[in-house]
Amino acid sequence: MNALKRNHRKTVKIRSLILLFLGMSFLLLSPIASGEESTPSSSVNGKGIQLEVRSAILLEVSTGQILYQSNADVAYPPASMSKMMTEYIVLDEIKNGRLSWEDTVVASQNAQDTGGSKVFLAAGDKHTVRQLFTAMAVGSANDATVALAEHISGTQEAFAKKMNETAIRLKLSTAHFINATGLGRSDMKIQDRPQSIEGETVMSARDAAILALAIQQEHPDFFEISSLPSFQFRQRDEKPIINYNWMLEGNKDVPSLRSFAYQGLDGMKTGYTDEAGYCFTGTAVRDGVRLISVVMGTSSESERFVETRKLLDYGFNRFELKTVLPGKSQIETLKTLKVSKGKQKEVTLETANDLKFIVEKGTTPKLEIKAEPLDKSKLVAPVKQGTILATATVTYKNENAEINVATVNLVSSNDIEKAHWFRLLLQSIGNFLISFFKEIVGLF
Repeated sequence: MNALKRNHRKTVKIRSLILLFLGMSFLLLSPIASGEESTPSSSVNGKGIQLEVRSAILLEVSTGQILYQSNADVAYPPASMSKMMTEYIVLDEIKNGRLSWEDTVVASQNAQDTGGSKVFLAAGDKHTVRQLFTAMAVGSANDATVALAEHISGTQEAFAKKMNETAIRLKLSTAHFINATGLGRSDMKIQDRPQSIEGETVMSARDAAILALAIQQEHPDFFEISSLPSFQFRQRDEKPIINYNWMLEGNKDVPSLRSFAYQGLDGMKTGYTDEAGYCFTGTAVRDGVRLISVVMGTSSESERFVETRKLLDYGFNRFELKTVLPGKSQIETLKTLKVSKGKQKEVTLETANDLKFIVEKGTTPKLEIKAEPLDKSKLVAPVKQGTILATATVTYKNENAEINVATVNLVSSNDIEKAHWFRLLLQSIGNFLISFFKEIVGLF
């Protein structure tokens, strides 16, 4: 009996030692104990999306609604995604007549000496704005980017200041730029490092999405260039520049990229440095709905596209653009406004246009609507049909408790003509008599 007890104790001790050994092995081999940084992940309510990213965001263009976000307001190095700001400024200069697509740009020694992705400009080379812009947008060419920046602002540092001023105007809360390319300070030649701008280039996923949205809204012709799978920069070049954006729909017939090609995807910008990891701002349109996605800090060149596909699939498969308030609708709390000196005493109000929200497919959103007249004082005839007289603020809270707010104008649904002088006289007499009798009644 004693021998059985002793054997039992030995068995328990052995099991305890084994469990202790396995526990210690787990701790020693875990990324935290070994000092390795594990790849951050995020999920949305356990409903089928799991991302291996530092940060991400998904935005619908027409409404500006955020469909997904993770660490979206944390500023990270964006690498070449910062070239979207350079692209925006070039497009803005062209739109405002200060620059032309066919203007000639002469490459400087600084442009020639710029590291990273390039089209191998030599000092003195002459190319059009269009050629250099396309090399920047398609091939992420740093030398072409610097050449454009210097052509616009004289120096790259002066251009970086312009980038930061533009970021403030676009209300990018975290974006900070030290050059036109997205290279880190240590990747720049000592003489090219900015003296009057501190820090490094950083930008949050949200700011990247807002910047991409500004390009889409103000310069839609950009997609004619960003959607090019390749570009022949010089006729003598043996090979064309291949777009770093493997997800372009135009790659569906390219055997090596067919698995990455995504229906409706036509932009926007990739990025990579050791500090930034692999990043991508993408955009795709399907059935009239355009989404903008941003992923930052993925682990490999292909992984940034795998994670982007997850985001876009989540958006297109789960949500739809729905008219929640049709044009020419009436708002219950403000159907009419009183009008003085008119042939009619009231004017009917109606919504000026459709109001749409992105909602989960198959659901009817619950809305909160508040309407307010633009002018609190009494409306005076004449009133033309279509005159904006009030606004309605519509609030929609989705299942993730994100609050989405939009406004729609309320306009007069018909003309209200000014009454003839005789009718106005009768109205005045009538108003006087009504007031008079009220005064009398008030005495008793």
